[in-house]
Amino acid sequence: MSAAVLTRWFAVMDSDTPEDILDMIAPEFRFSIVFGTGGGEARDFAGGRAAMEGYLAQREKSVLTHHVLSSATVGGDEHVLGQARRGADFESTFVAVARIDADGKVAALMIGRSPLLDIEA
Repeated sequence: MSAAVLTRWFAVMDSDTPEDILDMIAPEFRFSIVFGTGGGEARDFAGGRAAMEGYLAQREKSVLTHHVLSSATVGGDEHVLGQARRGADFESTFVAVARIDADGKVAALMIGRSPLLDIEA
């Protein structure tokens, strides 16, 4: 079974209007994105809606694309493994897990990414 909400999430993130993901989040939304940059360095973006708005504001728009390699749904949880690419070039491998509420909105989201592990498409 595919992870439809997360797959749509990454498509919106790659669009010219990534802020549209804010329409996909539940009122009690919370998240953590552990953004590894290599060399033992990482940044953790975390919080609720306001923190996600801050994350979106600092993010490069329409530069990276997310490519889902595999996905699954287990109950109300969606899981995705993918690659972020800059043009055709590998940027990082990412994993994402979202808990989807009864209204089909993202209630909790955890994303980890690393440029040091290339899982080939």
